[in-house]
Amino acid sequence: MSIKPLADRVLIEPAPAETKTIGGIIIPDTAKEKPLQGTVVAVGKGTKEEEMVLKEGDTVLYGKYAGTELEFEGKKYLIMRQNDVVAVLA
Repeated sequence: MSIKPLADRVLIEPAPAETKTIGGIIIPDTAKEKPLQGTVVAVGKGTKEEEMVLKEGDTVLYGKYAGTELEFEGKKYLIMRQNDVVAVLA
């Protein structure tokens, strides 16, 4: 079983949140910023109006509140429309 996005949607695996310490104090997970970068895991075929320009393996930046979070086989993913992605990192 796998996840295959439909139309202009993409499945993204978010980059892990960085663990930071301040003067020996470890910041708990609840206080960490959500990562705004991730790797495209799967893509849909696009629509008649919008061609799919993203591909599997692309490292992308997306909006802070973009996408829907889901968990599949113990991993966390985001599924969002292609136009929620703001940039591809080269």
